[in-house]
Amino acid sequence: MSSLASVHARSLAYPFIGLGLGLLLWWLLVHGVGGQSLMAARFSPENTWSAAVQLWQGGEVWDHAWASLRRVALGLACALLFGVPLGLLVGSWRDFNQSTSTLFQFLRMISPLSWMPVAVMALGVGEAPVVFLLAFAAVWPIVLNVSAGIAAIDPQWLTLADSLGANRREKLWRVTVPAIAAHLLTGIRLAIGLIWVVLVPAEMLGVNAGLGYFILDTRDRMAYGELMATILFIGLLGFVLDWLAREAHRRWAGQ
Repeated sequence: MSSLASVHARSLAYPFIGLGLGLLLWWLLVHGVGGQSLMAARFSPENTWSAAVQLWQGGEVWDHAWASLRRVALGLACALLFGVPLGLLVGSWRDFNQSTSTLFQFLRMISPLSWMPVAVMALGVGEAPVVFLLAFAAVWPIVLNVSAGIAAIDPQWLTLADSLGANRREKLWRVTVPAIAAHLLTGIRLAIGLIWVVLVPAEMLGVNAGLGYFILDTRDRMAYGELMATILFIGLLGFVLDWLAREAHRRWAGQ
């Protein structure tokens, strides 16, 4: 028991050790390399912490966070709406796969941010182009992982379902969906990571709320402590979203 407890304690301590080393490196870069530079002082851990406390108490950053999370949810929902059926087609229909694989790989390799001018011209300024960019970034890992899940299904499962008289709908919900669930959750986790990377620059497309907008606002106000605190807050939220996706995958895989 004591050895298990010590292993558990070390596993909990290591992340904090890493964070502490990162904080120490940050402090050394500001106060050592930066020296007496005014710009370095503005981005110091002390100034950032003070600004973070004020943002937390003021609540403004939470309004922007909710706006960003709402766009993340919409983008992910759109990606699932298109990505899951496409993945099912790619994985189960060989002719469709061969006809579209080159096209999908070509589109997948285009940076979502390169579509920003086209999205604004086609959809205008506001929520629509932001959600489009997020959905475009998220759809490809969903398509690829769903199709991989279809390819990994044991054919004997489908043969057994046929022998029991299952129709197409029953095979879909009783065999296919449970079989691809783990792959889909992996795709969702990868999609969330891509969405979170694209979110901040996408929110610089004329919206008046969101973490990307708030980054520009703090820069324009020269509130450098708030700027750095918001950057760290974005990292924290992204970490929480990824942890939730990993936990969902772990729980499903453990069933």
